[in-house]
Amino acid sequence: MLELARDCEGTDDRVKEMAALDILDSRPDRAAVARGFEQVDAGCWADSGDVVVYADRTYTFPGTQADVAAHYRTAAVRDGWVPDPEALPGNVCFTREDMALWIVFLTAERLAEDGHGSRPDLTTGAGYSVSIDSYGGAEASC
Repeated sequence: MLELARDCEGTDDRVKEMAALDILDSRPDRAAVARGFEQVDAGCWADSGDVVVYADRTYTFPGTQADVAAHYRTAAVRDGWVPDPEALPGNVCFTREDMALWIVFLTAERLAEDGHGSRPDLTTGAGYSVSIDSYGGAEASC
């Protein structure tokens, strides 16, 4: 991985690399890409000298959060991700190299905070995002 400066300059290749990670396209049967989230959301942000490259994919799923978690616990490990032993109970989080992979379950409150308004399709069943953060060479943790 390229050594990142204190801003996002020069991170375009890393952003593309992360957006293409296979785990972002893995999903349980009956899960669908959420309307309005057809593309992987990938980019970079820098704050106080910390540079983070990220990629997210959002899905709707008519099943339970437990079904989603079970799918990713299998798929992520098969893809080379390691469950973080320090993750809090109930968190679905893995690490690989300098990246952290989170499964984030969506709520009406979280969607409103992110400017997506009311989305019953994402809060009924188990709407969720697959989120990956890369910390510019630093060891990742959950």
